Amino acid sequence: MKHVVWTRRMLLSLGASLALLGSASTVVMAQTTLERAQADGFIRVGFANEAPFGFATPDGKLTGESPEVVKAVLARMGIKQVDGVLTEFGALIPGLKAGRFDIIAAGMFINPKRCAEINFSEPSYGIGQSMLVPKGNPKGIKDYASIKDDPALKLAVMAGAVEVGYAKDAGIGLKQLVMLPDQSSLVAAVQSGRADAAALTALSIANMASKADGVEATQPFGEVAGKSVKGHGGFGFRKEDKDLLDAFNAELKQFLGSPEHIALVEPFGFGKDYLPNKTTAELCAGE
Repeated sequence: MKHVVWTRRMLLSLGASLALLGSASTVVMAQTTLERAQADGFIRVGFANEAPFGFATPDGKLTGESPEVVKAVLARMGIKQVDGVLTEFGALIPGLKAGRFDIIAAGMFINPKRCAEINFSEPSYGIGQSMLVPKGNPKGIKDYASIKDDPALKLAVMAGAVEVGYAKDAGIGLKQLVMLPDQSSLVAAVQSGRADAAALTALSIANMASKADGVEATQPFGEVAGKSVKGHGGFGFRKEDKDLLDAFNAELKQFLGSPEHIALVEPFGFGKDYLPNKTTAELCAGE
């Protein structure tokens, strides 16, 4: 019987081969987020308690335009259970990237800065802006220009939201801004006089005004400093989850504008008048 004499070079080569085999088997066995969610029938989404875009009911049910659309689309993909992770708006992108949840379902506006950090689905709606002001609007506030023209006025905005950028574009100084974490804080600031107005999307402001005492909504507007502020909201995904994004987009495109979609979102104030008219590629390019 012939004996093999193992040299140091042969042993090193064998070790490298085994390491490659182990690495290959790991790659083969690793599941993508989509594969895991379809196998489990379960996924987590982040939301920011901003009605009517995404919020929790008193009994803990996740609802709103964004969660209801995401649930309908994911169900078509075989993912039946969707759990919400309540997160401050400004922490949604960091939370997604850190793996606290796998999709942002908060009606988040698509813009170039955010597109650099995460991927977005195609938009599910398009909408303008409005202001929340004290009942009777005693200071005659109409839009961002009203705040800029009177340095004594204070504007409440939600940290991390696009309204911070709109205020800057309008020439409003940081000293005039009151940065707050959520909708209830915005309402409280206007009610207490801490802020003279609060800025958000027209639907959010209308919803807030309908539920709170002593406040009202201004007429919606679509421009700030000569630029369109009709925002388009979509769903956020990690850059590495391209297969999940592609599968989601394929179903979303079939769903948007269908009778089922319109019936689902009308209770939240959305409908045919709020369907998007831009693509994610255009929005990420700043068009």
